[in-house]
Amino acid sequence: MVKIIGASIAAVALASCSSAPQVAPQVKSYLAPSGTLKAAINYGNPVLTQGTPAGNDLRGITVDLARELGKRLGVPVDLVPYDAAGKVTDAVKTGAWDIAFLAVDPTRANDVTFTAPYVEIEGTDLVPGDSPLKAIEDVDREGVRIAVGAKSAYDLYLGRTLAHAQLLRAPSALESVALFTKDKLEAVAGVRQALVASSAHIPGSRVLDGRFMVIAQAMAVPKGHDAGAQYLREFIEDVKASGFVAEALRKSGVDGATVASAARD
Repeated sequence: MVKIIGASIAAVALASCSSAPQVAPQVKSYLAPSGTLKAAINYGNPVLTQGTPAGNDLRGITVDLARELGKRLGVPVDLVPYDAAGKVTDAVKTGAWDIAFLAVDPTRANDVTFTAPYVEIEGTDLVPGDSPLKAIEDVDREGVRIAVGAKSAYDLYLGRTLAHAQLLRAPSALESVALFTKDKLEAVAGVRQALVASSAHIPGSRVLDGRFMVIAQAMAVPKGHDAGAQYLREFIEDVKASGFVAEALRKSGVDGATVASAARD
């Protein structure tokens, strides 16, 4: 069991995944103010979520974590689907969701409060088979156009760090791959697992070795929901330590994702 941090109103003992602990009323009022936990699910990231809303078969680590949290809070869970992380962050002030699963980023931290990461994945690039770009270090050069999903973690990161290459933004990660192929761009940036899957449908294309960033995936609540944020921090540390996160990844069949280390006090 993870040690509870501090003496906040959210500091209730987190029980094992098989039981439901008592939760302070203030925590429920922040995490599920309507009596139902509304969880934003980004099904555009295949590491986090598999299936589609149309197929009514959303599953994966974010779905498992949302349902486990709902069980501990003693409330039903409503999965609120989005096809891109940027659309999740755009909806933060509308009340459409109570919790979300997002990559940690300083821009997003203006509007949400993050837990420590629960899993880490790689951001990399897909290029045409005949591309002169051989390594990640080759990509940031004049004349290189990179397709990217707007407001994704890697869009935000590359927007801060690229010195020469140009970003061309599409509404979602899937649409960024379509933009890459349609306009014959030099690269498309994204999550390694998604790019590997896309490469199988683009003859001759290849995913570069290495990474331009580690994408640290965490849970988040709207800014100002401090009691809920503290409970979520403790929840995430518990599910990492108990093996729940590792088992959820294994069950989803995802390769190449790493369970994040325990947060430091």
